[in-house]
Amino acid sequence: NLVLAAHLDTVFPEGTNVKVTRQGDLLKGPGIGDDCRGLAVVLGVIQALRNGNVRTPGTITFVADTGEEGLGDLRGTKNLFHDSLKEQIDKFISVDGTGLGITNTGVGSYRYRVTFKGPGGHSFGAFGMANPIQAMGRAIAKIDTFEVPANPKTTFNVGRVGGGTSVNAIPFEAWMEVDMRSADKASLEAVHTKFKAAVQEAVEEENRRWNNRGPVTASPELVGVRPAGNTPADSPVVQTAVAVSKIFGFNGKLGEGSTDSNVPMNLGVPAVTIGGGGMGTGAHSLNEAFNTRDSWLGTQRALLLAVALAR
Repeated sequence: NLVLAAHLDTVFPEGTNVKVTRQGDLLKGPGIGDDCRGLAVVLGVIQALRNGNVRTPGTITFVADTGEEGLGDLRGTKNLFHDSLKEQIDKFISVDGTGLGITNTGVGSYRYRVTFKGPGGHSFGAFGMANPIQAMGRAIAKIDTFEVPANPKTTFNVGRVGGGTSVNAIPFEAWMEVDMRSADKASLEAVHTKFKAAVQEAVEEENRRWNNRGPVTASPELVGVRPAGNTPADSPVVQTAVAVSKIFGFNGKLGEGSTDSNVPMNLGVPAVTIGGGGMGTGAHSLNEAFNTRDSWLGTQRALLLAVALAR
């Protein structure tokens, strides 16, 4: 059973104007490339198989999933492999975004929301009390000093912060959201361990600074886990994807990323994520655009790859 999938969700909040405008070969609109393009390719493959009355030896299951973006935590694909089609999938192809690359390495990640709390008080009258925002600042400063390997690429990011009620009030709460990534499991676990230690040390330092008056506490909440994985370059699925690309006159460059394929890769199910063709710019921005020139290459490659693997 081969699954050919693309994701329905985008990074944009409800209410975003997603109306698409066209200027010649250029389509403009939030989400037009990521992943409207992938969905269009999957629909194109279905249409071609139907119109050609193509029969494959194996089953092809077409999936439009959710939860690929942001804090979705790959929940759609996780459900597919752990519940609805558990142990029924032999190969997996995700069509995600534009271009003609082939992702055979899944970058794993941990995502946290850390909430710092204290009693709070008047900035003048209660001065000398431990401060949740200052504790968070200490944690961020520690995170900023992390040394991580360039190869395998390992990253960390404090992406969002919040807290406080007024300039003249010691806050009773502050929060931050942190993302850590690596394609290497050991490197990811190493930065994960450093992160947890940094939060604990920051709280202890803030409380010591103010003689434990307060005191401040921190509650790290794990809000996302994306498993790392890899489909080896010499595996039949990757070799077929590369060979099919060459048939159309281009080299499908292998790469790494965080996509729906992370889940099957981590489980040992052969998987790749392929681009849907064409050229995209401004992904994840309101200025996202997709140039349709030569985009047929993406659809035809996906079709031939699906037929080649469905046996």
